[in-house]
Amino acid sequence: MAAPRTPSRSGAKPTKIPQVSWREPHPAPIVLVSGPEEVCAERAIAGVRDYLRAEDPALEVSDVRADDYAPGTLLSLTSPSLFGEPRLVRVSGVEKCSDAFIQEAVSYLDNPQEGATVILRHTGASVRGKKLLDALRAGTGGGIEIACPAVKRDSDRVDFAAGEFRAAKKRIAPAALRALVSAFADDLTELAAACQQLIGDVDGDISEEIVTKYYGGRVEVSAFVVADTAIAGRYGEALVALRHALSSGADPVPMVAAFAMKLRTMARVAGNREPSRQLAQRLGMKDWQVDRARRDLAGWNERSLGMAIQATARADGEVKGAARDPIFALERMVTVIATRQPFGE
Repeated sequence: MAAPRTPSRSGAKPTKIPQVSWREPHPAPIVLVSGPEEVCAERAIAGVRDYLRAEDPALEVSDVRADDYAPGTLLSLTSPSLFGEPRLVRVSGVEKCSDAFIQEAVSYLDNPQEGATVILRHTGASVRGKKLLDALRAGTGGGIEIACPAVKRDSDRVDFAAGEFRAAKKRIAPAALRALVSAFADDLTELAAACQQLIGDVDGDISEEIVTKYYGGRVEVSAFVVADTAIAGRYGEALVALRHALSSGADPVPMVAAFAMKLRTMARVAGNREPSRQLAQRLGMKDWQVDRARRDLAGWNERSLGMAIQATARADGEVKGAARDPIFALERMVTVIATRQPFGE
């Protein structure tokens, strides 16, 4: 059965070749690994290599740079050797490839060498090599595509981390997963490494306490764990997260600043029904920030949001010296935001 056509990307023609998950890669005469997310691309390329090596340990592996290409290299590396070992040729930098590489690679699609697998790595950073990509996606060469789109949204990072544990048949508590993702919100490579460390080190299920033990020292993002939990209305979890953050050395001032930033974004987005991209452009924000704020606004109204902003403003002054007990000020702020009720009611 022919593979379904998928929507075009960045002006590219719809593709006819099979789309394969980077978590379950397999070889084909031509494997296009596309998209900017290097963590996923590296996993895909390594997965294809491991698949081929498991079939035949005599696999010959060669690396080629498409931007510094010597004519004749592709055909030379893919041609059968004297003993007929399988060949894997990994081509990097296709998004900046030379004219010589484009010409030879397009010709190669018409006559792929038996026993050879060619991986083309294109980050999508430019339209360079479009002729080659269009021919491959049209079905020439019997290839497959492994897409590695950028992981930008919080939900995408959660899905990524959950997939790491699912692939390892390891259970992680939802609160632990949120804490782990928040601790590595800016670096997918570090998040992937943290997941693998927990998978390798921890026997049994992974709890929030274990994540805190390993990564609670990332103080600068612990504040966002507390803010996310309180804004979601999980009062008990928010207080526990607050105490964990403080015990690991979190400073009350940036803690309040994290709440203020999230609430300010929610207030800017609240009540606006414009498409995310259009609203993000108008407000000078990213699409994912608008989407996240809209998710955070579930269950909130004008009254409760205003009360939360006032509680945060009060806490801001108190943790900067207006009160003797900054910890109490933080707990009161968290209580108001998580319960959406005035303190003491």
